[in-house]
This record gives sequence, C-alpha cells and structure tokens, in this order.
Amino acid sequence: MQAGQETGIRAVQKFREKAEVLQNTRIAKGIYDLRLKTKQIAAAAKPGQFVSVYSNDHSRLLPRPISICGADPESGELRLVFRVAGRGTEEFSRLSAGDRVDLTGPLGNGFPESVLKGQAGKTVFLIGGGIGIPPMVQLARTLAAGDDEKGAPRLISVLGFRDELFLVDDLKAYSEVVIATEDGSCGTKGNVLDAIRGRNLKADVICACGPTPMLRALRVYAQETGAECWLSLEEKMACGIGACLSCVCKSTDIDEHSRVRNKRVCTEGPVFNSIDIEL
Repeated sequence: MQAGQETGIRAVQKFREKAEVLQNTRIAKGIYDLRLKTKQIAAAAKPGQFVSVYSNDHSRLLPRPISICGADPESGELRLVFRVAGRGTEEFSRLSAGDRVDLTGPLGNGFPESVLKGQAGKTVFLIGGGIGIPPMVQLARTLAAGDDEKGAPRLISVLGFRDELFLVDDLKAYSEVVIATEDGSCGTKGNVLDAIRGRNLKADVICACGPTPMLRALRVYAQETGAECWLSLEEKMACGIGACLSCVCKSTDIDEHSRVRNKRVCTEGPVFNSIDIEL
C-alpha cells in the first residue's frame, strides 16, 4: 500500500508494511536497537525521517513514532533505536528475530537536500541529546559520503548523555566525536554547549535532535555565531500524518490558509530551519 503525502515542503511517498524483525538488542538501560527487514521503507528513507510503529495489542490504536537510525536501500534493512517510555515501546523491546511488526513510513520531512549535498569544505556539527542521537547516525553516514567531485565536510558529532553511552562507535565511523555527560562520567561535565564552548569548536552548519531546552539553546547559539541551524523536534504525536494537529509547533510566519502561526511537526517537520520556528 502506498500513497503520496503532501507536506508544506515536498511530497513524501510512504508505505505500510509488515516488516520482519532481524534482531533486537538492548544497547543501554532502556535503549533498544531494532533491526527490521522491509520491502520499500528502507529504500525510500531519508535522514531525519521517522516511522510509525503499531502495537500488536489492538487495544492500543495509536502508533509510536520512532526516528530512523539507519536505512540500507540495497538490503532493505531499517534500523530503529528507541527508548522504552511506555507500554507500546515496552512491547517493541520484547520483539525477537522472526517476529512481524506493522509500520508506516518513511514519514515527515527530514534534512533537506541543501544540507545533505554541497557541504564540502565546511564544518558540520551533528548534535544529539539522549534519544535524539539515533537520527544523527544516518545523517552522518550520508554526509560522510560527500560529493564525488568536491569531497565531504568535516563532521563533528557532539553527543549529550545523562550517564550511560550508546551509539558512540557508530558515529566515530563517520565523524569526530565529542561527549558531554550530566554526571561527568565521560567527556565534558554538562551539556552539549558546554562541550562545544569548552573546546572552542566552531561550525558552519548545525544539525541537531534532542529535548526542547537543548534545541532552544542551540537556536540562540546559532544566531550568535551566524551558523546555519537545522533542528529535528521531538514532539508527542498521535496520527503521524498531519490529520489530528496534536504535534503543532509555533512558527515565525503565518499560515496563509489558517492564519495561525503553527506548523505540524509530523508533516512540515520534524526537521525545521531554526529561523522558521519558535521554541
């Protein structure tokens, strides 16, 4: 099943599939790495997009949105790294190889082509906070491939953790890695901006995903430094396709049809230029 999904930026083709579980591994406390075999979603996925995963318990009608950590168009493997936050994700944590799971995707607008291409010679921060780290893996892989003629940018992944680390080696494969932990157990004690300022790092472009306070601070930092800044918002969602309006964020412009300052995170986002939204 497929359809053309019209968003405020571009049309996104999405698919509904019954994917096969290849493996499901606990990689940190409450964090799971789920690998799925898909027919179409992995081939269509772009960095920054997400999928809606449905519970096999039909009393739970709403799907759970999970960011895409990796997608291999050749093998059809889709990688989802998620945190157990409730009954739905707890169910997903118990999936085993050979199980089937229902999902729709890829959904939303990810990082635009202007970010994915043409960054040769520039320095790009890939900033992830907590469960905002997984989508940085696919983005790093894409950016590291660079342009055949012009080359690749310098990538610096700045990762913020509460304590336990995950996906660090994945990002080291494509970028330099700088770590901040709240408890000071690894890297800089503090947050991602503490790590950036403590090392006097500079970037031309910032791509980030994580909790709203982190994104709000990065938006201000980008204004101060003149960096281009793209933020992937973490919002609670219901339908995931723009119909229910439960995941709107405030925009800096007025919608010409509704006359309100709202954008739907699930369709116009989750990735936005920081100058286009208010946090």
